[in-house]
Amino acid sequence: MAQKIPTALGTEPIGKLLMQYSIPAIIAMTASSLYNMIDSIFIGHGVGALAISGLALTFPLMNLSAAFGSLVGVGAATLMSVKLGQKDYETAQRVLGNVIILNLAIGILYTIVMFAFLDEILIFFGASEHTLPYAKDFMEIILAGNIVTHMYLGLNSVLRASGHPKQAMMATILTVLINAALAPIFIFVFKWGIRGAATATIIAQVIALMWLLHTFLDKNELIHIHKGIFKLKKKIVIDSFSIGMAPFLMNLASCFIVILINLGLKEHGGDIAIGAYGIVNRIAFLFVMIVLGLNQGMQPIAGYNYGARQYNRVTEVLKKTIFLATCVTTTGFLISELIPGLVVNIFTTDTELTSVAARGLRIVLMCYPIVGFQMVTSNFFQCIGMAQKAIFLSLIRQCLLLIPCLIILPKFWGQDGVWFSMPICDFIATFIAAFMLGRQIMKFKKGEIEQTI
Repeated sequence: MAQKIPTALGTEPIGKLLMQYSIPAIIAMTASSLYNMIDSIFIGHGVGALAISGLALTFPLMNLSAAFGSLVGVGAATLMSVKLGQKDYETAQRVLGNVIILNLAIGILYTIVMFAFLDEILIFFGASEHTLPYAKDFMEIILAGNIVTHMYLGLNSVLRASGHPKQAMMATILTVLINAALAPIFIFVFKWGIRGAATATIIAQVIALMWLLHTFLDKNELIHIHKGIFKLKKKIVIDSFSIGMAPFLMNLASCFIVILINLGLKEHGGDIAIGAYGIVNRIAFLFVMIVLGLNQGMQPIAGYNYGARQYNRVTEVLKKTIFLATCVTTTGFLISELIPGLVVNIFTTDTELTSVAARGLRIVLMCYPIVGFQMVTSNFFQCIGMAQKAIFLSLIRQCLLLIPCLIILPKFWGQDGVWFSMPICDFIATFIAAFMLGRQIMKFKKGEIEQTI
Protein backbone atom coordinates (compact mmCIF):
# COMPACT_ATOMS: atom_id res chain seq x y z
CA MET A 1 0.00 0.00 0.00
CA ALA A 2 2.81 2.39 0.90
CA GLN A 3 4.29 2.08 -2.61
CA LYS A 4 0.99 3.00 -4.29
CA ILE A 5 0.40 6.22 -2.42
CA PRO A 6 3.04 8.39 -4.16
CA THR A 7 1.84 7.23 -7.62
CA ALA A 8 -1.71 8.36 -6.75
CA LEU A 9 -0.42 11.92 -6.50
CA GLY A 10 -0.14 12.01 -10.26
CA THR A 11 -3.42 10.30 -11.15
CA GLU A 12 -6.14 10.92 -8.54
CA PRO A 13 -8.44 13.99 -8.84
CA ILE A 14 -6.76 17.11 -7.44
CA GLY A 15 -9.66 18.05 -5.18
CA LYS A 16 -9.70 14.61 -3.61
CA LEU A 17 -5.93 14.62 -3.11
CA LEU A 18 -5.93 18.11 -1.62
CA MET A 19 -8.52 17.07 0.93
CA GLN A 20 -6.71 13.80 1.60
CA TYR A 21 -3.44 15.59 2.33
CA SER A 22 -4.67 18.94 3.62
CA ILE A 23 -7.22 17.81 6.19
CA PRO A 24 -4.71 15.76 8.19
CA ALA A 25 -2.15 18.56 7.81
CA ILE A 26 -4.67 21.21 8.88
CA ILE A 27 -5.64 19.15 11.90
CA ALA A 28 -1.95 18.69 12.70
CA MET A 29 -1.06 22.36 12.25
CA THR A 30 -4.12 23.53 14.16
CA ALA A 31 -3.16 21.13 16.90
CA SER A 32 0.37 22.55 16.76
CA SER A 33 -1.02 26.06 17.18
CA LEU A 34 -3.21 24.93 20.06
CA TYR A 35 -0.08 23.30 21.44
CA ASN A 36 1.45 26.78 21.75
CA MET A 37 -1.78 28.41 22.91
CA ILE A 38 -2.16 25.89 25.73
CA ASP A 39 1.11 27.08 27.25
CA SER A 40 -0.01 30.71 27.05
CA ILE A 41 -3.46 30.02 28.51
CA PHE A 42 -2.22 27.97 31.46
CA ILE A 43 0.65 30.37 32.09
CA GLY A 44 -1.68 33.38 31.91
CA HIS A 45 -4.15 31.96 34.41
CA GLY A 46 -1.74 29.92 36.52
CA VAL A 47 1.28 32.21 36.75
CA GLY A 48 0.24 35.74 35.78
CA ALA A 49 0.32 38.59 33.24
CA LEU A 50 4.09 39.16 33.53
CA ALA A 51 4.68 35.47 32.83
CA ILE A 52 2.88 35.91 29.48
CA SER A 53 5.24 38.80 28.77
CA GLY A 54 8.18 36.57 29.68
CA LEU A 55 6.87 33.89 27.35
CA ALA A 56 6.53 36.44 24.52
CA LEU A 57 10.22 37.29 24.92
CA THR A 58 11.11 33.70 24.02
CA PHE A 59 9.35 33.90 20.63
CA PRO A 60 12.51 35.04 18.76
CA LEU A 61 14.44 32.05 20.09
CA MET A 62 11.58 29.74 19.16
CA ASN A 63 11.49 31.28 15.65
CA LEU A 64 15.23 30.82 15.30
CA SER A 65 14.96 27.17 16.30
CA ALA A 66 12.09 26.74 13.83
CA ALA A 67 14.24 28.39 11.15
CA PHE A 68 16.93 25.74 11.43
CA GLY A 69 14.28 23.04 11.66
CA SER A 70 12.61 24.20 8.44
CA LEU A 71 15.97 24.52 6.68
CA VAL A 72 16.34 20.77 7.03
CA GLY A 73 12.79 19.43 7.38
CA VAL A 74 10.88 21.51 4.83
CA GLY A 75 13.66 21.39 2.26
CA ALA A 76 14.09 17.64 2.60
CA ALA A 77 10.32 17.00 2.47
CA THR A 78 9.98 18.95 -0.78
CA LEU A 79 13.02 17.21 -2.26
CA MET A 80 11.59 13.82 -1.31
CA SER A 81 8.25 14.60 -2.98
CA VAL A 82 9.98 15.58 -6.20
CA LYS A 83 12.20 12.49 -6.15
CA LEU A 84 9.19 10.25 -5.59
CA GLY A 85 7.53 11.93 -8.58
CA GLN A 86 10.65 11.13 -10.61
CA LYS A 87 10.55 7.56 -9.20
CA ASP A 88 14.08 8.04 -7.84
CA TYR A 89 13.45 5.95 -4.73
CA GLU A 90 17.11 5.47 -3.83
CA THR A 91 17.67 9.21 -3.44
CA ALA A 92 14.41 9.54 -1.51
CA GLN A 93 15.70 6.93 0.96
CA ARG A 94 18.95 8.81 1.41
CA VAL A 95 17.04 12.03 2.08
CA LEU A 96 15.67 10.42 5.24
CA GLY A 97 19.14 9.51 6.50
CA ASN A 98 20.47 12.99 5.76
CA VAL A 99 17.56 14.57 7.66
CA ILE A 100 18.42 12.60 10.79
CA ILE A 101 22.13 13.47 10.68
CA LEU A 102 21.58 17.16 9.94
CA ASN A 103 18.96 17.57 12.66
CA LEU A 104 21.29 16.00 15.23
CA ALA A 105 24.20 18.26 14.27
CA ILE A 106 22.21 21.49 14.10
CA GLY A 107 20.20 20.70 17.24
CA ILE A 108 23.33 20.10 19.33
CA LEU A 109 25.10 23.22 18.07
CA TYR A 110 22.05 25.44 18.61
CA THR A 111 21.59 24.18 22.17
CA ILE A 112 25.22 24.82 23.13
CA VAL A 113 25.29 28.37 21.74
CA MET A 114 21.94 29.41 23.23
CA PHE A 115 22.73 28.05 26.69
CA ALA A 116 26.05 29.92 26.72
CA PHE A 117 24.47 33.34 26.13
CA LEU A 118 20.87 32.93 27.29
CA ASP A 119 20.70 35.85 29.75
CA GLU A 120 22.36 38.28 27.38
CA ILE A 121 20.12 37.22 24.49
CA LEU A 122 16.89 37.60 26.47
CA ILE A 123 17.89 41.04 27.75
CA PHE A 124 18.69 42.07 24.18
CA PHE A 125 15.23 40.84 23.18
CA GLY A 126 13.63 43.29 25.62
CA ALA A 127 13.51 41.43 28.94
CA SER A 128 13.26 43.54 32.07
CA GLU A 129 14.15 42.61 35.64
CA HIS A 130 10.51 41.59 36.07
CA THR A 131 10.18 39.39 32.97
CA LEU A 132 13.70 37.91 32.64
CA PRO A 133 13.19 35.19 35.31
CA TYR A 134 10.07 33.88 33.56
CA ALA A 135 11.68 33.88 30.10
CA LYS A 136 14.84 32.20 31.39
CA ASP A 137 12.97 29.50 33.32
CA PHE A 138 10.96 28.60 30.22
CA MET A 139 13.87 28.57 27.75
CA GLU A 140 16.21 26.51 29.94
CA ILE A 141 13.78 23.59 29.77
CA ILE A 142 13.03 24.07 26.08
CA LEU A 143 16.73 24.20 25.19
CA ALA A 144 17.41 21.05 27.19
CA GLY A 145 15.05 19.22 24.83
CA ASN A 146 15.95 21.13 21.66
CA ILE A 147 17.53 18.16 19.89
CA VAL A 148 14.32 16.19 20.36
CA THR A 149 12.32 19.11 18.98
CA HIS A 150 14.46 19.34 15.83
CA MET A 151 14.31 15.62 15.20
CA TYR A 152 10.58 15.39 15.81
CA LEU A 153 9.73 18.26 13.44
CA GLY A 154 12.11 17.06 10.74
CA LEU A 155 10.90 13.46 10.70
CA ASN A 156 7.27 14.56 10.80
CA SER A 157 7.78 16.63 7.62
CA VAL A 158 9.44 13.70 5.87
CA LEU A 159 6.71 11.29 6.99
CA ARG A 160 4.07 13.55 5.44
CA ALA A 161 6.01 13.92 2.20
CA SER A 162 6.56 10.17 1.90
CA GLY A 163 2.83 9.58 1.55
CA HIS A 164 1.61 9.35 5.15
CA PRO A 165 -0.27 12.55 5.99
CA LYS A 166 -2.51 10.82 8.54
CA GLN A 167 0.39 9.40 10.50
CA ALA A 168 2.09 12.80 10.51
CA MET A 169 -1.16 14.31 11.78
CA MET A 170 -1.44 11.74 14.55
CA ALA A 171 2.10 12.48 15.73
CA THR A 172 1.28 16.17 16.09
CA ILE A 173 -2.06 15.51 17.78
CA LEU A 174 -0.29 13.17 20.18
CA THR A 175 2.00 15.99 21.32
CA VAL A 176 -0.96 18.31 21.87
CA LEU A 177 -2.94 15.81 23.93
CA ILE A 178 0.03 14.91 26.12
CA ASN A 179 0.96 18.56 26.60
CA ALA A 180 -2.63 19.52 27.43
CA ALA A 181 -2.79 16.75 30.00
CA LEU A 182 0.57 17.42 31.66
CA ALA A 183 0.74 21.23 31.62
CA PRO A 184 -2.07 21.89 34.15
CA ILE A 185 -0.73 19.14 36.42
CA PHE A 186 2.79 20.59 36.40
CA ILE A 187 1.58 24.22 36.78
CA PHE A 188 -1.36 23.95 39.17
CA VAL A 189 -0.69 20.73 41.10
CA PHE A 190 3.12 20.52 41.24
CA LYS A 191 3.45 24.34 41.33
CA TRP A 192 6.29 24.33 38.81
CA GLY A 193 5.08 27.58 37.22
CA ILE A 194 6.32 28.43 33.75
CA ARG A 195 8.88 25.61 33.97
CA GLY A 196 5.98 23.20 34.22
CA ALA A 197 4.61 24.34 30.86
CA ALA A 198 8.00 23.89 29.21
CA THR A 199 8.48 20.45 30.78
CA ALA A 200 5.09 19.29 29.47
CA THR A 201 6.09 20.46 25.99
CA ILE A 202 9.34 18.50 25.90
CA ILE A 203 7.88 15.31 27.36
CA ALA A 204 5.15 15.39 24.71
CA GLN A 205 7.74 15.75 21.93
CA VAL A 206 9.86 12.90 23.29
CA ILE A 207 6.91 10.53 23.16
CA ALA A 208 5.91 11.67 19.65
CA LEU A 209 9.49 11.23 18.41
CA MET A 210 9.57 7.66 19.70
CA TRP A 211 6.40 6.95 17.74
CA LEU A 212 7.89 8.51 14.56
CA LEU A 213 11.06 6.45 14.87
CA HIS A 214 8.97 3.31 15.31
CA THR A 215 7.15 4.13 12.07
CA PHE A 216 10.35 4.75 10.09
CA LEU A 217 11.88 1.51 11.36
CA ASP A 218 9.12 -0.49 9.65
CA LYS A 219 10.84 -2.31 6.77
CA ASN A 220 7.53 -2.66 4.93
CA GLU A 221 7.46 1.09 4.29
CA LEU A 222 8.80 2.42 0.99
CA ILE A 223 10.81 5.03 2.90
CA HIS A 224 12.35 3.57 6.06
CA ILE A 225 15.47 3.64 8.22
CA HIS A 226 18.16 1.12 7.29
CA LYS A 227 21.92 0.83 6.92
CA GLY A 228 23.56 2.79 4.15
CA ILE A 229 21.38 5.92 4.22
CA PHE A 230 23.22 7.86 6.94
CA LYS A 231 26.13 9.17 4.89
CA LEU A 232 25.73 12.84 4.04
CA LYS A 233 25.40 13.38 0.30
CA LYS A 234 26.56 16.76 -0.95
CA LYS A 235 23.82 17.12 -3.56
CA ILE A 236 21.05 16.11 -1.13
CA VAL A 237 22.30 18.56 1.48
CA ILE A 238 22.68 21.40 -1.04
CA ASP A 239 19.28 20.75 -2.65
CA SER A 240 17.56 20.46 0.73
CA PHE A 241 19.15 23.65 2.01
CA SER A 242 18.41 25.44 -1.24
CA ILE A 243 14.70 24.63 -1.05
CA GLY A 244 14.56 25.03 2.72
CA MET A 245 16.33 28.40 2.54
CA ALA A 246 13.04 30.22 1.90
CA PRO A 247 11.28 29.08 5.10
CA PHE A 248 14.62 29.35 6.94
CA LEU A 249 15.06 32.98 5.99
CA MET A 250 11.38 33.64 6.68
CA ASN A 251 11.71 32.28 10.21
CA LEU A 252 15.04 34.03 10.69
CA ALA A 253 13.46 37.30 9.59
CA SER A 254 10.55 36.57 11.94
CA CYS A 255 13.09 36.31 14.75
CA PHE A 256 14.38 39.81 14.09
CA ILE A 257 10.86 41.11 13.51
CA VAL A 258 9.68 39.88 16.92
CA ILE A 259 12.73 41.47 18.52
CA LEU A 260 11.88 44.82 16.93
CA ILE A 261 8.22 44.46 17.91
CA ASN A 262 9.10 43.64 21.52
CA LEU A 263 11.60 46.49 21.77
CA GLY A 264 9.13 48.95 20.24
CA LEU A 265 6.31 47.84 22.52
CA LYS A 266 8.58 47.90 25.56
CA GLU A 267 9.56 51.51 24.78
CA HIS A 268 6.03 52.73 24.11
CA GLY A 269 3.95 50.43 26.33
CA GLY A 270 6.14 48.52 28.76
CA ASP A 271 5.98 44.85 29.81
CA ILE A 272 2.18 44.70 29.47
CA ALA A 273 2.37 45.69 25.79
CA ILE A 274 4.86 42.87 25.17
CA GLY A 275 2.45 40.47 26.86
CA ALA A 276 -0.36 41.80 24.64
CA TYR A 277 1.69 41.00 21.57
CA GLY A 278 2.27 37.52 22.94
CA ILE A 279 -1.49 36.99 23.01
CA VAL A 280 -2.08 38.57 19.58
CA ASN A 281 0.68 36.44 18.13
CA ARG A 282 -0.87 33.23 19.44
CA ILE A 283 -4.31 34.10 18.06
CA ALA A 284 -3.06 35.21 14.65
CA PHE A 285 -0.81 32.17 14.51
CA LEU A 286 -3.81 29.86 14.75
CA PHE A 287 -5.06 31.00 11.34
CA VAL A 288 -1.55 31.08 9.92
CA MET A 289 -1.07 27.46 10.96
CA ILE A 290 -4.30 26.40 9.25
CA VAL A 291 -3.03 27.97 6.03
CA LEU A 292 0.31 26.25 6.56
CA GLY A 293 -1.65 23.03 6.85
CA LEU A 294 -3.17 23.72 3.45
CA ASN A 295 0.30 24.48 2.12
CA GLN A 296 1.60 21.21 3.49
CA GLY A 297 -1.28 19.43 1.78
CA MET A 298 -0.41 21.18 -1.47
CA GLN A 299 3.33 20.50 -1.18
CA PRO A 300 3.52 16.78 -2.06
CA ILE A 301 0.87 17.17 -4.79
CA ALA A 302 2.55 20.15 -6.45
CA GLY A 303 6.04 18.71 -5.96
CA TYR A 304 5.17 15.29 -7.38
CA ASN A 305 3.31 16.63 -10.41
CA TYR A 306 6.00 19.21 -11.10
CA GLY A 307 8.57 16.42 -11.02
CA ALA A 308 6.32 14.39 -13.36
CA ARG A 309 5.87 17.50 -15.61
CA GLN A 310 2.06 17.51 -15.27
CA TYR A 311 1.79 21.29 -15.07
CA ASN A 312 -1.97 21.50 -15.48
CA ARG A 313 -2.34 19.56 -12.22
CA VAL A 314 0.17 21.85 -10.54
CA THR A 315 -1.89 24.91 -11.50
CA GLU A 316 -5.13 23.28 -10.39
CA VAL A 317 -3.90 22.44 -6.89
CA LEU A 318 -2.54 25.98 -6.56
CA LYS A 319 -5.91 27.59 -7.36
CA LYS A 320 -7.82 25.35 -4.97
CA THR A 321 -5.36 25.98 -2.16
CA ILE A 322 -5.54 29.77 -2.63
CA PHE A 323 -9.33 29.71 -2.40
CA LEU A 324 -9.36 27.69 0.81
CA ALA A 325 -6.60 29.77 2.39
CA THR A 326 -8.50 32.99 1.67
CA CYS A 327 -11.56 31.58 3.41
CA VAL A 328 -9.47 30.77 6.49
CA THR A 329 -7.80 34.16 6.84
CA THR A 330 -11.08 35.98 6.21
CA THR A 331 -12.55 34.07 9.14
CA GLY A 332 -9.67 35.29 11.29
CA PHE A 333 -10.34 38.85 10.18
CA LEU A 334 -14.03 38.67 11.11
CA ILE A 335 -13.35 37.20 14.55
CA SER A 336 -10.68 39.77 15.36
CA GLU A 337 -12.85 42.70 14.31
CA LEU A 338 -16.14 41.57 15.88
CA ILE A 339 -15.17 39.88 19.18
CA PRO A 340 -11.52 40.71 20.02
CA GLY A 341 -12.10 41.12 23.76
CA LEU A 342 -13.87 37.78 24.07
CA VAL A 343 -10.98 35.97 22.38
CA VAL A 344 -8.31 37.71 24.46
CA ASN A 345 -10.11 36.79 27.70
CA ILE A 346 -9.30 33.14 27.00
CA PHE A 347 -5.69 33.97 27.90
CA THR A 348 -6.04 36.41 30.77
CA THR A 349 -8.45 38.18 33.10
CA ASP A 350 -6.08 41.11 33.65
CA THR A 351 -8.04 44.23 32.62
CA GLU A 352 -5.11 46.27 31.30
CA LEU A 353 -3.62 43.37 29.37
CA THR A 354 -7.02 42.53 27.84
CA SER A 355 -7.57 46.11 26.67
CA VAL A 356 -4.16 46.46 25.00
CA ALA A 357 -4.30 43.01 23.40
CA ALA A 358 -7.83 43.47 22.01
CA ARG A 359 -6.86 46.73 20.27
CA GLY A 360 -3.67 45.16 18.91
CA LEU A 361 -5.59 42.17 17.57
CA ARG A 362 -8.04 44.32 15.62
CA ILE A 363 -5.23 46.28 13.99
CA VAL A 364 -2.87 43.40 13.21
CA LEU A 365 -5.53 41.28 11.49
CA MET A 366 -7.21 44.08 9.56
CA CYS A 367 -5.71 42.93 6.22
CA TYR A 368 -6.01 39.21 6.87
CA PRO A 369 -8.49 38.44 4.03
CA ILE A 370 -5.61 38.77 1.52
CA VAL A 371 -2.86 37.22 3.64
CA GLY A 372 -3.86 33.65 2.73
CA PHE A 373 -3.15 34.30 -0.95
CA GLN A 374 0.28 35.72 -0.15
CA MET A 375 1.23 32.76 2.03
CA VAL A 376 0.16 30.15 -0.51
CA THR A 377 1.96 31.92 -3.34
CA SER A 378 5.25 32.03 -1.45
CA ASN A 379 4.95 28.36 -0.49
CA PHE A 380 4.02 27.38 -4.04
CA PHE A 381 7.37 28.50 -5.46
CA GLN A 382 9.07 26.54 -2.71
CA CYS A 383 6.99 23.43 -3.52
CA ILE A 384 8.18 23.35 -7.13
CA GLY A 385 11.81 24.01 -6.22
CA MET A 386 12.00 27.67 -7.35
CA ALA A 387 13.96 28.64 -4.28
CA GLN A 388 15.00 32.13 -5.32
CA LYS A 389 11.44 33.29 -5.94
CA ALA A 390 10.24 31.70 -2.70
CA ILE A 391 13.04 33.40 -0.79
CA PHE A 392 12.26 36.77 -2.35
CA LEU A 393 8.57 36.56 -1.47
CA SER A 394 9.39 35.38 2.03
CA LEU A 395 11.75 38.27 2.65
CA ILE A 396 9.92 41.08 0.87
CA ARG A 397 7.41 41.46 3.69
CA GLN A 398 9.69 40.64 6.58
CA CYS A 399 12.83 42.57 5.66
CA LEU A 400 12.24 45.06 2.89
CA LEU A 401 8.88 46.25 4.23
CA LEU A 402 8.27 45.38 7.86
CA ILE A 403 11.65 46.18 9.38
CA PRO A 404 11.69 49.78 8.05
CA CYS A 405 8.08 50.27 9.17
CA LEU A 406 8.83 49.01 12.69
CA ILE A 407 11.77 51.39 12.92
CA ILE A 408 10.05 54.48 11.48
CA LEU A 409 6.32 54.37 12.34
CA PRO A 410 6.64 54.06 16.15
CA LYS A 411 8.66 57.30 16.15
CA PHE A 412 5.52 59.12 14.99
CA TRP A 413 2.61 57.01 16.31
CA GLY A 414 4.12 55.25 19.33
CA GLN A 415 2.56 51.90 20.17
CA ASP A 416 0.04 52.17 17.32
CA GLY A 417 2.96 52.52 14.93
CA VAL A 418 4.12 49.05 15.94
CA TRP A 419 0.66 47.51 15.49
CA PHE A 420 -0.10 49.20 12.13
CA SER A 421 3.25 48.21 10.61
CA MET A 422 2.06 44.62 10.19
CA PRO A 423 -1.15 45.09 8.13
CA ILE A 424 0.49 47.77 5.97
CA CYS A 425 3.22 45.33 4.96
CA ASP A 426 0.71 42.52 4.40
CA PHE A 427 -1.15 44.73 1.92
CA ILE A 428 1.92 45.64 -0.14
CA ALA A 429 3.47 42.15 -0.08
CA THR A 430 0.28 40.56 -1.39
CA PHE A 431 0.27 42.68 -4.54
CA ILE A 432 3.90 41.80 -5.23
CA ALA A 433 3.09 38.10 -4.81
CA ALA A 434 0.13 38.43 -7.20
CA PHE A 435 2.36 39.95 -9.89
CA MET A 436 4.99 37.20 -9.60
CA LEU A 437 2.41 34.41 -9.57
CA GLY A 438 0.66 35.83 -12.63
CA ARG A 439 3.92 35.70 -14.57
CA GLN A 440 4.59 32.13 -13.45
CA ILE A 441 1.12 30.94 -14.49
CA MET A 442 1.70 32.41 -17.95
CA LYS A 443 4.93 30.40 -18.22
CA PHE A 444 3.05 27.24 -17.28
CA LYS A 445 0.56 27.90 -20.07
CA LYS A 446 3.31 28.52 -22.60
CA GLY A 447 5.29 25.47 -21.48
CA GLU A 448 8.32 27.61 -20.58
CA ILE A 449 9.37 25.40 -17.65
CA GLU A 450 12.76 24.16 -16.60
CA GLN A 451 13.38 21.31 -14.20
CA THR A 452 14.71 22.94 -11.01
CA ILE A 453 15.76 19.92 -8.96
